[in-house]
Amino acid sequence: MSAAVSDANLLAVNRVTVLGLLVNLFLALAKFLAGITGQSQAVVADAVHSLSDAATDLVVLWGAKFWGKPADADHPYGHRKVESFATAFIGLALGAVGLGLGYNAIVTMHEQHEASPGLEPLLAALLSIVVKEWLYRWTIRVGKQVKSSAVIANAWHHRSDALSSIPVAVAVGTSFVLPGWSFLDHVATVAVSLFILQATWKIMSQPIHDLLERGVEEAVIQQIERVVRAIPEVRDLHKIRTRSVSSAIFVDLHVHVDAHLDIAQGHDIAGQVKKTLLDSDLGIVDVLVHMEPYDPAEAAGEHARS
Repeated sequence: MSAAVSDANLLAVNRVTVLGLLVNLFLALAKFLAGITGQSQAVVADAVHSLSDAATDLVVLWGAKFWGKPADADHPYGHRKVESFATAFIGLALGAVGLGLGYNAIVTMHEQHEASPGLEPLLAALLSIVVKEWLYRWTIRVGKQVKSSAVIANAWHHRSDALSSIPVAVAVGTSFVLPGWSFLDHVATVAVSLFILQATWKIMSQPIHDLLERGVEEAVIQQIERVVRAIPEVRDLHKIRTRSVSSAIFVDLHVHVDAHLDIAQGHDIAGQVKKTLLDSDLGIVDVLVHMEPYDPAEAAGEHARS
């Protein structure tokens, strides 16, 4: 199995991301116009959020061209770390937007509105809630289907936009009915920034782990061990090492076989171990098998040390 991403998966990623880009551009324009004409800082802030979504859509479209490439002489392990960098960029961009919006709302909290927000900002916020939640559900489904951290991160970007529009709608609606409560527009902007920062934290965890080449969870290690032990010729195994890059898992392990087997037989067993792991549903894309003669005493010692 190659570390490359299939053409079908890339097509699915591009389709959902292009649609997301168009939706985000439309919502950004609609919220900018509604926020300015309706005198709502919160809706303008929400428009900036949608515009940042559009920027990350472009990052995903650009990155997918590279992380989907197969391994080559210069990149023998493939190009999947491009996806980790793209995911990190999405998180950083989102965090910068959240901090900027929150800071601006706090320093202008004392300013009085000349007039209460109009009906247009409320309608724009409600439209954003419905459309972005629908877009989140479609994008997260595609992201899980193709096992792409960048697409999943982009989906959460959509969800954060939908969630952040809720306090905006409440604040604008309240200020529309109760003009003296126009300060809620600033409060809602701060709430938007907190939603954005929460999404940033969730998005950034995956690429940080990828770039540090963190191993997989213990539950996955146990599954790998069960799969390999099910092969009749395998007497024992140890020193299972893994690293994950986006949705791809690389495995390095030592397998014990009967000492009387010749090199060709050992090679065949190693090939069977590799094929079995690659064919599993664990997301493994490459396996390095070290063959060792089985020694019960040595095996017992290895297990005791582990």
